[in-house]
Amino acid sequence: MDEAIPSAALISWLGFALGAAFGFVGNKTNFCTMGAVSDVVNMGEWSRMRMWLLAIAVAILGVWVLQISGQIDIRKSIYTGPNLMWGSHIVGGLLFGIGMTLASGCASKTLIRIGGGNLKSLVVFVVLGLSAYMTLKGIFGVLRVNTVDRLVVKVEKSQDLPTLLSGWLGLNATTTELWLPLLLAVALLIFVLAAREARRGDVLIGGLVVGLIVVAGWYVTAHVGFVAEHPKTLEEAFIGTSSNRAESLSLVAPMAFTLELLMFWSDTSRHVTFGIATALGIVAGSLAYALLTRSYREESFPNGADLKRHLLGAVMMGVGGVTALGCTLGQGLSGLSTLALGSLITFASIVIGAAAMMKLDYWRLMRE
Repeated sequence: MDEAIPSAALISWLGFALGAAFGFVGNKTNFCTMGAVSDVVNMGEWSRMRMWLLAIAVAILGVWVLQISGQIDIRKSIYTGPNLMWGSHIVGGLLFGIGMTLASGCASKTLIRIGGGNLKSLVVFVVLGLSAYMTLKGIFGVLRVNTVDRLVVKVEKSQDLPTLLSGWLGLNATTTELWLPLLLAVALLIFVLAAREARRGDVLIGGLVVGLIVVAGWYVTAHVGFVAEHPKTLEEAFIGTSSNRAESLSLVAPMAFTLELLMFWSDTSRHVTFGIATALGIVAGSLAYALLTRSYREESFPNGADLKRHLLGAVMMGVGGVTALGCTLGQGLSGLSTLALGSLITFASIVIGAAAMMKLDYWRLMRE
């Protein structure tokens, strides 16, 4: 029976490979969610936003295929539980959106830039990870649990849109589960591909590949790593994940756990998980692309003001990402692929927070 249990090392190596692919393609195509919002807000340019939306559409479609074919059960993820923590999603999303604007990029972009030689992003990574850990288990965590985490609406079964709509509208649950994800994915694809620039070049490559990587992440943790009855606990288990639940790509908590692993390396109870391996893989993949294209460049802070801005942004991303249960990758792609209502709220909050901070920056610039 033990032979049927997948190796945690296998799950981690698969996570590293997916992260490396993401880092390589992300560096090549300049995949950046903060940049996508910035392009729309400041220039009215939608190419990178269409890339992000294309990745979301592909992820929704891929997860839908895995779900209806019985390969995975997405309701075993952290996103689709019955507790809709709307306060945490809104506050955490706004904080993350503001933070990623101050820190010149979200969590995934931070790792991609580290691979490209950006020393500023290395500082952001350390501070973000520490802040995330403090929000998971430290002083920020106490504040989180006693404030926004108490703003909860409990739904009957699951907070994914097909389940919610079947209950609210009295529709057949099987029908909504079968057709709603497909309809939403197709609608997104039509919107994205309506623009000529989205049908070629980096927009198409980045959106397709990133979306498929998110789908592959679900397959690795929810299918390859799933054990229906672990011989030691006699309960279902998801091997190699820190949450012991189905996961795909998400970075804020894994950044915290990466620092924890490095600090407690001699503690044999701690291991490289799927999330940690994914984060390390993104850096490695981005580094590989930078070396192959000779685009590796070291960059540091030009002055103290820039350092302070990035430090504040890193703290806000760490606190916001944990509070919202994910970042632009964790909630804005992996979470949205499950059609969880909480992920939709977080996605909107991140975009609003980032756009508001960009408008404030522009207003300050005009006053100078």
